[in-house]
Amino acid sequence: MKGEIMLLPDELKKDRYWSGALHIFANHSKLKLYINQFIDFEELSLDVDGFERISRSWSPADKFMLRLALHLFNGQSAIDLSLMDRLDSNNKKLAFKAIQLRFAG
Repeated sequence: MKGEIMLLPDELKKDRYWSGALHIFANHSKLKLYINQFIDFEELSLDVDGFERISRSWSPADKFMLRLALHLFNGQSAIDLSLMDRLDSNNKKLAFKAIQLRFAG
C-alpha cells in the first residue's frame, strides 16, 4: 500500500516521545511517503537504519527534518538546531510545532 498513509493511532499522538516525531512524519511532504514502510505501529518501532539508508541522497533540509523526527522520538540521533536556517518557513513551523509537542508535556 505504498503512498497510502495509515491512520496514526490516537494513543501515540498523546505520547510525548511519539507526538513530535509523528507530527513531522505525517506532515512533511517526503517523510509521509515512508510512514508505512519504516514505522511499525503494532511493534511501536521506527526503522532508523531504513530511514537513514533512503535519506542518503536527500537535500540537507529533508535530512534535517528526518533527524529531528528521530531525535524527538528517541534522543539518539544527534542534531544541530542551527541547521534549521536551511529550512523554508513551512518546515520551520513544522519543526517548532514538533519540538513543542515533545517538550511541552
